[in-house]
Amino acid sequence: MKILHVIFFALAVGFVYASNFIFDEYHLSIVNNIAIFIILAVSYNLINGVTGQFSLEPNGFVALGAYVTALMLLSPDAKISQFDIEDPAGVILAFYLPNFILALICAGIASTILALILSYPVFRVRGDYLAIVTLGFGFIIQIIAINFPAFTNGSLGLNEVPKHSNIYYTGGVAIIAVVAILNIIYSKFGRAMKAVRDDEDAALAMGIDTFKIKTLAFCTSAFFEGVGGGLLVCLLGSVSPDQFTFFFTFQLLIIIVLGGLGSTTGAVIGTILVMGGSEWLRFLDEPMSLFGYTTPALPGLRMVVFSLILILVMLFAREGIMGKRELTELKFKKRTKK
Repeated sequence: MKILHVIFFALAVGFVYASNFIFDEYHLSIVNNIAIFIILAVSYNLINGVTGQFSLEPNGFVALGAYVTALMLLSPDAKISQFDIEDPAGVILAFYLPNFILALICAGIASTILALILSYPVFRVRGDYLAIVTLGFGFIIQIIAINFPAFTNGSLGLNEVPKHSNIYYTGGVAIIAVVAILNIIYSKFGRAMKAVRDDEDAALAMGIDTFKIKTLAFCTSAFFEGVGGGLLVCLLGSVSPDQFTFFFTFQLLIIIVLGGLGSTTGAVIGTILVMGGSEWLRFLDEPMSLFGYTTPALPGLRMVVFSLILILVMLFAREGIMGKRELTELKFKKRTKK
């Protein structure tokens, strides 16, 4: 088992290193995007799949991480020139740290602190009520970003953010996130998280501090979502409230359900299929030549076909592609001669 983990780790590192040489700029941007969404998917899967808490909060933490990173990397002069609705607050002008790695760490810490504060009211409820509470939190973050222009430049967002995110940063953090999440899952905390998922009352009766375990999963998930938000804004070069609607959370939910709730491997596979597949099918939106006849452009056909593929996959794989298993836990039956 450990040898397989080492092999997969080595292959991932080799792929990240070679990507700069084997992909052109367009395909490299797709790989960068996939790597960032792997970070977000595996961290979201920790709270939603492994711990079994139906949370709909990722867009809020990703938005916070994106704004913290952008505000830290933009110089005071750049902020003054961009803030058109209202002059930037003094604390925003002083909020300047041009080191990219430190900015990412600060983004993760900011999201973690917010998650820790939210855990007290959020985990007073369960099930559908938990989903509603966390969904409301995502909307609140978006509304704050729009209605406090002295801190976020409102609906105009922030532009000209330094594009520091390359494949070494995005791929490296993705590998770190997967390794960290897997280590948590295989630890005593991971076993406690699975116990909470399977039967929270039974876990509580067995002496597990369920609030502590859920908070740990929530804060760990928030940290990587904040870092992922920072990488995303430094890949795109801009950030605005429109990027972090509920659709963003819904997209991550599709990924982890398709891959298999509770499986980190499934979250990685689901990300590659959803993010890579949607780009691969982009040709369906453009004019096509079929049997000598040129069809007109059909914007949106790509998503129709992609949605049908998702429906078919879920019909034949009810628990997702991997279920709750990891790749190293698969057992293949040997054929025996009769």
